[in-house]
Amino acid sequence: MLAGSALAVYGSAFPLAANSAVDRFARFRGQTIAFCIPDHPHYDAMLRLLPQFTAATGIKVEVARENILRMKNVQMAEMAKPQSGFDLVTYIVTWKGEFVKKDLIAPLAPFFNDARLADPDYDFGDLVPRYVQNIGLVGGPKGYLPGPGARLVGLPYGAETSVLAYRRDVFEKQGLTPPRTYHELEALLDPLRKKTGMAALTSRGQAGHNCVHAWLLHLNALGGRVFDDWWVPLFHKAPGVRALELLKHIADTGPQGVTNFTYNDMLASFLQGESAMYLDSTAVFGAVRNSPLSKIDGKVSYVLHPKGAHYASQSGGLGLAIPRTSAQAEAAFLLMQWLTAKEQDKALARLGGGPGRVSTLEDKSLVRSFPEFITLKEQLRYAAPDWRPIIPPWDEINTGPLGAAVHQGMTGAKPADVALGDIVRRVNEIMTTAGYL
Repeated sequence: MLAGSALAVYGSAFPLAANSAVDRFARFRGQTIAFCIPDHPHYDAMLRLLPQFTAATGIKVEVARENILRMKNVQMAEMAKPQSGFDLVTYIVTWKGEFVKKDLIAPLAPFFNDARLADPDYDFGDLVPRYVQNIGLVGGPKGYLPGPGARLVGLPYGAETSVLAYRRDVFEKQGLTPPRTYHELEALLDPLRKKTGMAALTSRGQAGHNCVHAWLLHLNALGGRVFDDWWVPLFHKAPGVRALELLKHIADTGPQGVTNFTYNDMLASFLQGESAMYLDSTAVFGAVRNSPLSKIDGKVSYVLHPKGAHYASQSGGLGLAIPRTSAQAEAAFLLMQWLTAKEQDKALARLGGGPGRVSTLEDKSLVRSFPEFITLKEQLRYAAPDWRPIIPPWDEINTGPLGAAVHQGMTGAKPADVALGDIVRRVNEIMTTAGYL
């Protein structure tokens, strides 16, 4: 599943540069790249590598770090200028369609096709195909999936799927088995809370993007979809209601304040020993080992995202793109290429970052140090590029009506079926205005 060439998902393979000995960096020595990054564990690790890039290439990197929820607006304002203030940006996967529609980012094929820039040892096909499909492609089926018309606009960097982490010591003490199915997961919530006094399962919960993300984790596994193939809403049907009722149960047995939790809040609850389980991004791997908040290193094990109607896990995270109006686009590509190359991917994994290459996941020395990579490699078989609709109006829906409705259901302000049913008309209006209905 992982070994297939990612190049084939959007078009012909890029030619290799003719001479691996060519100094690709000579023309750019002394230049400075402005790089916009989020406050995120993967990028904490990346910052430790950047001095090596400057030492090897003579290219300086000026980092602008933004809160991940504010980052989009900051980036769009800069990239809309005749000359962008950023030369390389980090984006959340759900922004890619909007960035392309507004002509804010550059296609990557011309850079990879340029023998003066392309590293002949890069091995594009070694990038995890699921991540490339989900994060890097625009223009294929539905506008964001691999297939005819798809083109590469970004590279995964901080890509992720979802996995279940649990406190092995707590489960062993209580004689409990980690859940393999959604039935087992829900059956554990009340007993865990009562027996341990801990929150059963931490979760995102803040209104908007965060609570929708948490709901989508369960919607997909329970067999639900946001839209059908003709963009008619399905989120209010039985699987969507079931997922939201489950999310309320998770909140009722979860950590105090969970309905206001961002990702960092929900992760902190697990790292500080307040919650017995975590079901979300694989960024947890590095955080458990390396975060200054972690009190649980050596006490955690991992299993697959539980099976509902079928196995399904998150496919998303972060990618790198080059603003169309960057004055240092070629130097920015060299940094993008360097960061995602094999050597740096393995170095980043050792520092707690998320691996983005098949060869990293299969490296025997790394697997000995990070046995969770075995679970990650298996989980990627179930990571679906169509986990959520990555279309330009999605951000408005996600942070607007759907983000409000899911929060109402999670908090009990409205019954789940009423909360989701009440927004169908508004979502249809947004989709009609955007030309999807």
